[in-house]
Amino acid sequence: MSQLINQVKLARNLLFKLQPLYLQPNRELRGNPPEVARTLKQRLEEIALEKSDPSLHFKVNIGLPHLKASKAVENASRLNKLKSLKNSVDSNEEISIKEIRKEWLQTAAPFHIKAIAEHYNIFEDIFGEAFFLPRIPLSIEYQQTDGSTMPVYFGNQIKPNEAALPPIVSYEADPSSLWTLVLTNPDGHLSEKDAEYVHWFIGNIPGNNIDKGEEIISYLQPFPPRGTGSQRLIFVLYKQDKKIDLSSYHRTAPCLELANRTFHTKKFYREFQDYITPAGLSFFQSDWDYTLTDFFHNTLNMKEPIYEFDFPEPYKKPPVWFPKKEAFNLYLDKHRDVKQISKELLLKRLKTVDPFKPKEPEPKYPNALPENNNLPSWLRVEIRKQRMKWGRYSDM
Repeated sequence: MSQLINQVKLARNLLFKLQPLYLQPNRELRGNPPEVARTLKQRLEEIALEKSDPSLHFKVNIGLPHLKASKAVENASRLNKLKSLKNSVDSNEEISIKEIRKEWLQTAAPFHIKAIAEHYNIFEDIFGEAFFLPRIPLSIEYQQTDGSTMPVYFGNQIKPNEAALPPIVSYEADPSSLWTLVLTNPDGHLSEKDAEYVHWFIGNIPGNNIDKGEEIISYLQPFPPRGTGSQRLIFVLYKQDKKIDLSSYHRTAPCLELANRTFHTKKFYREFQDYITPAGLSFFQSDWDYTLTDFFHNTLNMKEPIYEFDFPEPYKKPPVWFPKKEAFNLYLDKHRDVKQISKELLLKRLKTVDPFKPKEPEPKYPNALPENNNLPSWLRVEIRKQRMKWGRYSDM
């Protein structure tokens, strides 16, 4: 019996070895070609070298200290919460989302927010080698014209027209304490590489009363130029040890000269690091919308900047006589002039346009139209792409 089992295993292994190996179709190589790019071994050696050097791989915590309760108090509080949760489940009571969020803000929120901020590279771009745990929760909402509000979380998308007015900011604070709130954009400076634009700066805020703080720089809505993609708008709340003289940063409202809004968070913190401590963090992303054309022309009195990304030439393998497992028409297009391909598409589009006749209605279900099975497969795929307006046919 054991001999029969061994023979079956041997036959199975032999059959597995004889199975043909499936190779994926060749695709365009992204990034640098193999003869230029670093090997995996070289990249791992560079990472190991950076981690071994404390001056290159060292982060400083500049935030508020963590006041941890005793173990007995923490365990008792956790036990009470578990009992209340169990009672709610047993009695089929609805658990309030507000209570869950409040519990999260008091426990794990600072660590989760810090992880999200590191994912978006917030600390490195504005503080360099420093970071902090945002222990003071910020509630920020933009009022909309229809009466609704647009909240700011941690990286959500808000359009410039939705953030045209100053937001409503609230947080819990002792009335006798002093705070500073700064809103900056590290991605949108038009002339300096490592500089930020400050969109809002309020200092010496008594408690959580934003209206009674000193408006150092008035609010300016986000204005990401067309073609730059999403830009980060970062709110940082600082706790002050005493009242600070911020007159050197003061700008007369409305301060529409962008050069006067140049800001460096790292330099600002170094100047006042003995008196301020970052305590709260929130940020959103914003990209171009149609209202910014009017904003650049009539508010900022400048020509609207428009950017285009200059894509590098894709890597192409040397041509071969018989490309295996590749559609020959797509393979030939890789080695043709792009302008010639665009010209052919334009001529094909013009054939469907007649200035003296109305445009023919498009089929409601283009993928349900019958196909001619006598045509070659590559031509049927092209016809299907043209019907569905996929890829290069999206403009037709």
